[in-house]
Amino acid sequence: MKKIFLFLAVLGVLGTGCEDELTIFPEDSLSVPTFYKTEVDFEQAVNGAYVPLRTIYNQSKAYLGEMHSDNTYYARNTAFGATEQQEDVADFAIPTDNGITTNNHVTNIYVDHYAIIARTNQILATIDDAEFDNAAKNNIKGQALFLRSFSYFDLVQFFGSVPMHLVPVLSREDAALPLSSPDDIYTQIIGDLETAISLLPPKSQQDPGRVTSGAARTLLGNIYIVREQWADAETQFQAVVDSNEYELMPNYEDAFSGNSDNKNNIESVFEVQYKEGPEGLNGSFLYNFLPRPMTADEVGAVTGTSNPQPLNGEGNNIPTPDIIAAYEDGDLREDASIQYVTASESFWRDGVYPIIKKYVEPHSLNGNHGMNFPVYRYSEVLLFLAEALEEQGKSGPALTHLNTVRIRAGLGDPVGDLGEAIFRERRVELAFENKRWLDLVRTGRAIDVITAYGNRIKANPNDYYYPEGAEPRGNAFTNISLTFGLPASESSLNPNF
Repeated sequence: MKKIFLFLAVLGVLGTGCEDELTIFPEDSLSVPTFYKTEVDFEQAVNGAYVPLRTIYNQSKAYLGEMHSDNTYYARNTAFGATEQQEDVADFAIPTDNGITTNNHVTNIYVDHYAIIARTNQILATIDDAEFDNAAKNNIKGQALFLRSFSYFDLVQFFGSVPMHLVPVLSREDAALPLSSPDDIYTQIIGDLETAISLLPPKSQQDPGRVTSGAARTLLGNIYIVREQWADAETQFQAVVDSNEYELMPNYEDAFSGNSDNKNNIESVFEVQYKEGPEGLNGSFLYNFLPRPMTADEVGAVTGTSNPQPLNGEGNNIPTPDIIAAYEDGDLREDASIQYVTASESFWRDGVYPIIKKYVEPHSLNGNHGMNFPVYRYSEVLLFLAEALEEQGKSGPALTHLNTVRIRAGLGDPVGDLGEAIFRERRVELAFENKRWLDLVRTGRAIDVITAYGNRIKANPNDYYYPEGAEPRGNAFTNISLTFGLPASESSLNPNF
């Protein structure tokens, strides 16, 4: 069975030549004319297109998707001082001038997604001319279309209008495209995903870790949800349910990957692959999500490593009192999602902080673990389907799908408005999976929710991990925007920004 742990980073341009001169590529060197020939070449190329996902989910996406919401916050270490890049994300205080920002987490998300786009464009531009098994070719092409669509979906949600590259960039001039409108981007990725669905095999016939027809339908349904095309969303999610390829794990905590086992389980629709070890395929996000400072013994108590190292700096992605209060009494997901650890040298209260438990798994190497990161789970398919049905007035089947998720959590029927109940359920079921900020934006709640959240922090900073006497900066919660500014480093290359 093929694995996707062996990657070749194939960038967008491996060789170019002018029309008026002959360019000869040595047959033993890597270039577009010499590399993109065989099935193995294209397998390596599509493997390379998955690579930036590890960086995206290991670092910046958690800050933009969760810490840039009311689910998690930034834990101050006043002995260390401010790390403004993360702090600005958490405080809705990212400096932005004429739609441009220098925040490195915003830049990283942008650059890494365009790395995926560049690699998939090269595959899509060359694969039809290659001669190898048609089924294998379709699989690779479907994966490339999914990955490119996934990247553009993130980009259009986080930034709004962005350049839309659909062919390899062969010159500096080609790189400086004008910004495409969200409508044009959505039209493109919807068409690409419809094609991908027809090309990709189902989960039972696909190599573990690679995208499937079910993952492509889920992504397409997610796009329809954002665009409030409820009937189209219902069609896609119902097809995923009817495929019988997925089901909920009996216990919520088992839906998440272990360090080396339980990966790509029956509930997983798509997850980012990590592997502990020296090959550079590992994650470290568990460490990024811990408060600071922590002694080596305190770190070891969480990670189980034999060589734990102390942590200093600033703590990120710490669950807020707001998300903790969002769990209903008896909700089994709370203890599976949040645990408490001691940072005895911190200046906050008694140093006992909540942390994200979903990603706490024992492993061997300090700062190096192999837990996969969930992108789409079957429980989200059910909640999306419930939302699409409820929006069309089909409350009976919507409640059935919602209760399928709630029953596993040890809960009965929800109370109050069904649409609100589905929205609340998404928050606790998908907590810390990078959904909250985008959910607030797409439902039109972001400004009101974050304004009230910011007011709570400013009124009671000690409840939000500020040491006694410390308080938020004067610019905290002064730039609540629905999209992020485009990266300043890219604006120097593209005059259309």
